[in-house]
Amino acid sequence: MSGNGEPESTDSLKQFGAVLKAFRERAEMTQEALARRVQFSPATVASIEQGRRLPPPRFIERAEEVLDAFGALKASARYLARHPGLAAWFRQWAQLEERAVSLGTYECRVIPGLLQTEAYARAVTLSVPPPPEEDQVEQRVGARLERQQLLRRKPPISFSFIVEQALLERHTGGVEVTRDLIDHMLESADLWNVELQVMPLRQPNHAGLDGSMQLLETPENQWLGYSEGQKTGQLISGPKEVSVLLQRYAKMRSQALTPEDSAGLLKRMRGAL
Repeated sequence: MSGNGEPESTDSLKQFGAVLKAFRERAEMTQEALARRVQFSPATVASIEQGRRLPPPRFIERAEEVLDAFGALKASARYLARHPGLAAWFRQWAQLEERAVSLGTYECRVIPGLLQTEAYARAVTLSVPPPPEEDQVEQRVGARLERQQLLRRKPPISFSFIVEQALLERHTGGVEVTRDLIDHMLESADLWNVELQVMPLRQPNHAGLDGSMQLLETPENQWLGYSEGQKTGQLISGPKEVSVLLQRYAKMRSQALTPEDSAGLLKRMRGAL
């Protein structure tokens, strides 16, 4: 990680990329041909081979099968560093997420990373100055998608999301991106361990006016909080401070639409696009 907080490649990523390239060349395939077979873009294949992007699980499985790699890609993937592409200030929280019993997220800035599509994640990354390099975009998007494995982790995590309706009304990335994003959010909300609530545009009483927050319960049943701002993030562990966040989050769950009404609103919003 460089001093400005940008992600950098790792030896394990470069090693996986080299193994992938070796099996691709053994199969006498171009990057474009492999991209078609595994249903990822040529840019993604190139970034993974160059050690700039963490390969998504679906990519590893498809490449293993297409290249007849004798299990070598899956074996190499076990040693990949798990957090390239994540901002330095977020990595500690990301490590805590992996062991969490339950996670609660309220967002008023962007759709939570765990619910984003690749196209939306890319649009968010490209929206905020300074303009990132292409490899930085691929790495950040890849890291965000890789975290989504948490939704289906075993043992499962109990998830609660509260998302502002305004985030979808903004149409980040355009109408098509928003339509696919809503479909993806509805699909994620169908998971038995995921509860998704939308905070409506008009809510005179709102307990989250101080901004976004995340809450996490550890396997030892300790609650921790996390708050993020411009180029910084803060882990909150003091019992009194965490208690305040828990109170605010509980209040917001009562102020937001129910999961059923939230799904209904999302479907109506999608239909109107």
